[in-house]
Amino acid sequence: MTEHRATDHPSPDSDAGRTWNLPDEAATAALAARLARVLEEGMVLYLHGPLGAGKTSFARALLGASGVGERIKSPTYSLVEGYAAGARPAWHLDLYRIADPGELEWLGLDALSEPAALVLVEWPERGRGALPPADLQLHLAYADGGRHARLQAVTPRGARLLQRLR
Repeated sequence: MTEHRATDHPSPDSDAGRTWNLPDEAATAALAARLARVLEEGMVLYLHGPLGAGKTSFARALLGASGVGERIKSPTYSLVEGYAAGARPAWHLDLYRIADPGELEWLGLDALSEPAALVLVEWPERGRGALPPADLQLHLAYADGGRHARLQAVTPRGARLLQRLR
C-alpha cells in the first residue's frame, strides 16, 4: 500500500503560515487529519481556492477525523450542514451560491459563534460581515498535477493550532 503524505514546507515568516504540496486527495485527507489531531478547542477555518481545488474534500476529511460518524454531505445546495464532531458542534458552510451576505441572515448562524464549535466555510468572501472571524485560513491551489495548500493563522487561537502542527 502506498503512503500518501503531504510534503510540508514550513515558512520562515509566521505571517505567511505554512505550506504543503498535496499530490492527491489522500494527501489532502492526511493534512486534514493532522489538523484534527491538534484541535483542542473550537476553530473557524475559511477555505479559499478555485472550483475543484479540494475545499470540500478537505472539509469532509477534517470533519471525519474530528469525530463526525455520519455521512458528511456537501452543503452546496443546503448552504449549511451541522454535525456533532465528538462532543463539539461542527458546521460546514458552502457559500458559493450566495450573491449577497444579507442572504445569510435567514439561516440562523448564531450557533457559529460558540467558542467550542468547529466551523468550516467555503467561499467565505461571499459571507463577509455575516460570519465569525477566521482563526485559520486555508488557501488551496492547483500545482504540479496536485494541489498546493497554505495554512495561515489569523487569530491567537489559530496561531496556537498552527504551532501545534509543527
